[in-house]
Amino acid sequence: MVKSINFKHMTTCFVVLGVSGSGKTTLGKLLAKRLDLAFYDADDFHPPANIDKMSRGAPLDDLDRQPWLKALAEKLLKWHQAGGAVLACSALKEKYRKLLAQNDVPITWIYLGVDEATVKKRFASRADHFMPSSLITSQFNTLEPPNYGIQVDGSQPPGLIIQHILDILKATGTTF
Repeated sequence: MVKSINFKHMTTCFVVLGVSGSGKTTLGKLLAKRLDLAFYDADDFHPPANIDKMSRGAPLDDLDRQPWLKALAEKLLKWHQAGGAVLACSALKEKYRKLLAQNDVPITWIYLGVDEATVKKRFASRADHFMPSSLITSQFNTLEPPNYGIQVDGSQPPGLIIQHILDILKATGTTF
């Protein structure tokens, strides 16, 4: 087993992003463990109205997301001040990522690219999430993949993805 990598030169937060079902939570938890950071899932911070809307099969719009993203930006600032964290968050559009970064918190963005067929297969075995599979297409229609940060193939095994991310972090000197 590879030991945790401990970068201690600069505090930062990591945001693992992508469509629902891309592996954000799985990868975020693994990354947080390897970097000895707290892990948070943005889904846990949705207001009840957002969860209700998605549970009914209706996609969120920008107005639904804005207060949630602003609240997450404040959380990122607090987590940064406390030593950093890993956040799993869809952050599908560039303007959403700008909202998350509005407090000038050093963020390392990790985008999990995955195709719709893979996500649909994953949703078929997923029973504990409020978002129905009927919203998968809306996620892909909303997605604006970033052209920065760490880009990884979310269909690969989690262990390989984490090692790839850690190798990139080490090679680029990204620290927290």
